[in-house]
Amino acid sequence: MNRRAFLAGSLGVLAAGALAPRVRAAGAPKAWAGAAGPAVYFTKDLSAAGLRKAYGALGAALPGKVGVKVSTGEPGGHHFLDPQLVKGLVQSLRANVVECNTAYGGRRGNLHDHIRAALEHGWCDIATVDILDGVATLDLPAPEGAVRLKKDIVGANFRDYDSFLVLSHFKGHAMGGFGGALKNLSIGFASRAGKLYIHSAGRSETQWLADDQTGFLEAMAEAATAVCRARPGAMAFVNVMNNLSVDCDCDSSPAAPTMKDVGILASLDPVALDQACVDLVYAAPDSADLIERMESRQGIHTVEHAAALGLGSRAYRLVALD
Repeated sequence: MNRRAFLAGSLGVLAAGALAPRVRAAGAPKAWAGAAGPAVYFTKDLSAAGLRKAYGALGAALPGKVGVKVSTGEPGGHHFLDPQLVKGLVQSLRANVVECNTAYGGRRGNLHDHIRAALEHGWCDIATVDILDGVATLDLPAPEGAVRLKKDIVGANFRDYDSFLVLSHFKGHAMGGFGGALKNLSIGFASRAGKLYIHSAGRSETQWLADDQTGFLEAMAEAATAVCRARPGAMAFVNVMNNLSVDCDCDSSPAAPTMKDVGILASLDPVALDQACVDLVYAAPDSADLIERMESRQGIHTVEHAAALGLGSRAYRLVALD
């Protein structure tokens, strides 16, 4: 039996590792039989109500001032999350939408242009938008066991928030293979200098040195771990699997999706969450293009390295909410 056939039959598989939930979790509805590990809640309902249902299943009590980390989407692209989809959840948390500037040419590389893009895309209509590195940056310590990074460079406004909901659009990525919670935690929270530092696998904060694929993937895992370690017990994670292009929301001209939408997943464990999304891609009958993108970039190595660092578990229980 091949991997796709196996996953299509069971969907709740996988490897070793464990992470005790760091935010209070609700009791599970119906879990997949025989599965183990942290819960990943899953609904096929790709609506505002479905999003709130997935998040609500976590029973998360995010403390203090909450930031909802999203990608505002590069102008020209159109697959980024719809602000109207997330409006109800963001406003129920009384949260700000938070983002960081990009490190490539485009219209989100500085505070002024980024806010204008956020306004055009509708994010300013639903909440205050805070570009975390709009003025200054902040160094976070690299996690124990890091082999690529000596630090992680995030936006200085990170320190203003007590907790975060990391709300990610799961899709492909030209360099990382795919982007989900781990990419949003790493590249997403990184300042412009931080993004260059991650892409260069810790070699430069000023130059684009993207010639070490394994180093880049491991640097993403280390940066994601650094961010989570900076807010222990105060983060929750939701991945939305729609508009499943092989390209990222940072692409101004992304390829059209060639597979159907899947649903919304939520977990207190970002490693388990991304692993579950990867497995659902393998289980889908129309996912050849996205699988090729993930495998050609060895994208799963980010998940592997994050698990090795102790950020989370590749084993999980997929809990159906529908």
